Amino acid sequence: MSKPVQRVVFEPAASQGLQRGINQMVDAVKPTLGPHPRHTALEKFARDRSPELLDDAGTIARRVIQLADRDADMGAMLVRHALWRMRERIGDGAATTAVLLASVYNQGLTYLAGGGNAMQLRKHLEAGIGVILAELDAQRSEVTGQAQLTRLAQAVCTDVELAPVLGEIFHIIGESGGLEIRTGQGRQINHEYVEGSYWEGGVFSSDMIFDRQRLRTDLEMPAILATDCAIEQPRELVPLLDAAIGAGVSSLLLIAQSVTAEALSLLLSAPNRRRISVIAVQTPPITDKNALEDIAVLTGGRAVRRETGQSLAAVTPADLGRARHVWADKTYFSLTGGAGAPRAVRRHLDDLYAAQARAKTLDERQEFQRRLGKLFGGAANLYLGAATESEMETRKALAERATEALRGAMRDGVVPGGGAALLACRTSLQQRLTRSGDVDERAAYRILMRALEEPTRVIAANAGCDPDAVLARVLAAPPGYAFDVAAGDVVEMAASGLLDAAATLKAAVHVGVGGAAIALTTGALVHHKTLQQEYSP
Repeated sequence: MSKPVQRVVFEPAASQGLQRGINQMVDAVKPTLGPHPRHTALEKFARDRSPELLDDAGTIARRVIQLADRDADMGAMLVRHALWRMRERIGDGAATTAVLLASVYNQGLTYLAGGGNAMQLRKHLEAGIGVILAELDAQRSEVTGQAQLTRLAQAVCTDVELAPVLGEIFHIIGESGGLEIRTGQGRQINHEYVEGSYWEGGVFSSDMIFDRQRLRTDLEMPAILATDCAIEQPRELVPLLDAAIGAGVSSLLLIAQSVTAEALSLLLSAPNRRRISVIAVQTPPITDKNALEDIAVLTGGRAVRRETGQSLAAVTPADLGRARHVWADKTYFSLTGGAGAPRAVRRHLDDLYAAQARAKTLDERQEFQRRLGKLFGGAANLYLGAATESEMETRKALAERATEALRGAMRDGVVPGGGAALLACRTSLQQRLTRSGDVDERAAYRILMRALEEPTRVIAANAGCDPDAVLARVLAAPPGYAFDVAAGDVVEMAASGLLDAAATLKAAVHVGVGGAAIALTTGALVHHKTLQQEYSP
């Protein structure tokens, strides 16, 4: 049964309501655009606490739950959905998306009020998206060197201490390298590089820590068995130990869900340790549910899984993987030089890349990225320091946004930053405008040309400059030039190292312009009756 309808709002009130909500939401997030962003303060639910200060457009939009004006609320939620979609899928670019969406919608609404055709305008706006994306592709170049990576990180996270560290890390680990962002000590930022692949899952017993100075155990040329079985009785280990010893193995890494004290006593017994050195570590947590499969491919072994009815009783030497070196401590284990077949590893990597490309959310894409990073065998740990818990959360969010932007830039290239790439697309639109004789098509090109100026205007305004004066200087300069806020002058963006990730900017155009085009064809708003809500303690 459908919900009872409270009221239906028709034109022109419908468009006016959407416009109020769109502009309110965009005005709340656009101060965050640019290298010198301002903040938006959000009131906490507990009013005796200080407000939350944010400069991430996607998070700000996510915090807005409802506007009092129900017509405006629909427009605000349209923007909220678009910006959070950008935040989830790309990680950055939400502020650019917002200003493009508002500019196209406001101009389009003015045109429609004068008698324009909404459906034809939408068609031509969506066609214009393709023109802009093609122009952005033509401007793309590869990221080269640590300096460019650092400048790109600075443009995203605006943290002068964090950006150089991220630039160095990604210069070393590359696009697919693993990066763990962790809470550090004090207020400093530190980082370290880890050779090989490592997972969360420490040894089951401190008696398996052989090196008491470094508090870890190292094994050379070990065999490896990965399972999610819980080992309860010592006799369950006998087939595995016999298979390993029969194959001439002198050391073994056992990855298992759990191992009881009785089973551990067998592994640690003096007679057994004279035959084979074994360290048993815990299977990676459920958040890394595909770790066993990855380890098996990387080492050339077979994962023993309980859901398929497998057990250690049927283990053969062919099931054991191999690696050049492994180590384990109380928290992690690592392997280097896995002996998996190169073709099998390459095929597995290709499958993960394809799945990552199909991923619809940022979390899904990050999960595939973590798996790829481990398989590539090079990783870094970034330890962030901060004075307060709030500052730590902010710094981690900035690091995560910059990380996604850097990976995207290394994968898909970069374009001139500061709004220069978007302004350069106006030439192609102007040429089509000149050739067109269709009124609605010409209007669409004019709207898009004006919208592409908006990021430059907002960046200048956020830096305390006159947007009209700045834009006039930029448009008088050759293509590829834009306003460098730090230098206070119009410079060539690429030569100055001021860049944007091409994938981020293309997504902002697609989501921003596409969202506005759809909103322009909305002719009515339907409000459902507000149902009484109950809150349980």
